[in-house]
Amino acid sequence: MTDGPSNQGGGLSRRRLLASSAAAGGAVWLLRGLVRPGSAYAASAAPPGFPAGIDVYQRAYENWAGEIRSDQLWTCAPRSPQEVLDVVNWAYGAGWTVRAQGQRHGWAPLTVADGTPAAARVVLLDTTAHLTAMSLEQQAADGSARVRAQAGASLETLLAFAGEGGYGVASAPAPGDLSVGGALAIGAHGTAVPAVGESPSSGHGYGSLSNLVTELTVVVWDDAAGRYVLRTVGRAEPDCDALLTHLGRSLVTEAVVRVGTDHHLRCQSILDIPATELFAAPGAPAGTRTLANFVDRTGRVEAIWFAFTDCPWLKVWSVAPKRPLTARAVDEPYNYPFSDSLPEPVARLAGDLVSGAWASAPLFGQVQYLLAKVALTGDITDVLLSGTLVRDVLTGDVLTHLLAGGLRSDLWGASRNLLQYVRPTTLRETANGYAVLTRRADLQWVVSQFTGFYRTLLARYAARGEYPVNGQVEIRVTGLEDPLVCGVPGARPPLLSALRPRPDRPDVDTAVWFDVLSLPTTPALHRFYRDIEQFLLALDGDRATVRVEWSKGWAYSDTAAWSDPDVLTRAIPASQRAGGGPGWDQAVAILDRLDPHHVLSSPFLDALLR
Repeated sequence: MTDGPSNQGGGLSRRRLLASSAAAGGAVWLLRGLVRPGSAYAASAAPPGFPAGIDVYQRAYENWAGEIRSDQLWTCAPRSPQEVLDVVNWAYGAGWTVRAQGQRHGWAPLTVADGTPAAARVVLLDTTAHLTAMSLEQQAADGSARVRAQAGASLETLLAFAGEGGYGVASAPAPGDLSVGGALAIGAHGTAVPAVGESPSSGHGYGSLSNLVTELTVVVWDDAAGRYVLRTVGRAEPDCDALLTHLGRSLVTEAVVRVGTDHHLRCQSILDIPATELFAAPGAPAGTRTLANFVDRTGRVEAIWFAFTDCPWLKVWSVAPKRPLTARAVDEPYNYPFSDSLPEPVARLAGDLVSGAWASAPLFGQVQYLLAKVALTGDITDVLLSGTLVRDVLTGDVLTHLLAGGLRSDLWGASRNLLQYVRPTTLRETANGYAVLTRRADLQWVVSQFTGFYRTLLARYAARGEYPVNGQVEIRVTGLEDPLVCGVPGARPPLLSALRPRPDRPDVDTAVWFDVLSLPTTPALHRFYRDIEQFLLALDGDRATVRVEWSKGWAYSDTAAWSDPDVLTRAIPASQRAGGGPGWDQAVAILDRLDPHHVLSSPFLDALLR
């Protein structure tokens, strides 16, 4: 394994970080953005009977935050959909399973479980090496188009390809290093709802990326042939609604996605609104700058609230065909370098945290907030007025480096350049994740309920000398799945999407997403996450339907994620069944029928999807 790329301008490098974190192993969590895990090892002999001509090797699997690691598992990189079939049919005959692997940018054990041993009869199928082709499939008179993309292509590449033709999406996940197949498997989302008075143009929707799919090509069992085959499924055809967000229980080789005419966006960063105002309970005095008011105004917001700080970093996107005079034009994504590459003194403080100085969490939260504020606005007043410890971290050299890149609080450009802003080099944190479905009118109530509980819980833990959160709360708002936006008559919403509407509640039209981020080894973190989860699951059922975010952490015990049997076997299915109509049970039945031998499954998925 190599050192990986060095960073320009005083950023964090592997060697400098190791030098700055003295405790043994203390910096390991911080290296994952700079050193890609999973180096390949040459194998002495392939599994018996493995298809000839397909390179197969052994490689350890590791996910985004390093919470899921395996021994060296057999891995291959098929060059075509036919080679995918060859591997799957070999696995069926040999009694093995196949797990599709994209960019590994996820938290949940949907590919393999932590600690999967080398002896496991599973082969990982790396789609990102060769299955990356894409083409412009169809352009329509209404300004929309369809893009055909193989499953291993990245979202960054997909949006860049669409952008070259003048197309884009209303919202997208912040990281670009997600594979198309992986993003569709978990119903990846961004943050967007219609602003008051806004009507979406053709091809644009406010739900998940899965809802934009018009056609999928998947691996399915064929009884007549006695083998697995490729099947192309149109959006209005039977079974497609179960495959759109399949959680890894199927294998997609290709998808056709509808996109719309691209809209230039403006993104303004605001860092001076107190959390008590932004997240105030409904009924606040006129003029209060609440999250719901910003949503009504522009439809596109994200709040990032660093632990133990008073003012969140609020990002507000708005459609802006022409560049506003005060906005800085950008022609590439990832325009927040201060968050992509931590300055060394800040990295040293993070290294101290993972080396055991967990009580430094309040200081780390304050430093992260001030880092963002200086880089975005140029205002160093709070730094100058802050305590000695903060000034020791945010040194003059650090401030000079932050300001040298120019201010970034007001940006303008093509949609993808504003929507994608998380590089793989960012700090690798773990995250829980939930979608709270509610009425638009209750959005602020949901936000105030959650943030009030979070603030109280954080203080309660701190009073006991426990600091489980050293990252941030992230809040996004999306619409629910509307199958009409895919442009296919008779289309239905993805059955397992967290954003699937409730048939009995047409007034429920909005989802508020909550994630709490922290370094993975933080003491008491799982217990804190469990408290958050139990609070959310107990929210007023008339005003809130709570579903887990499939790619993140959920089902917490006091010591681990994805381990509470009551949440796994009762709460999650119940949340998907809420309101009746087709959903959990139908999706499970379809996925089982399309793969009756469970070649495309895992013990975790078999236990979850039952």
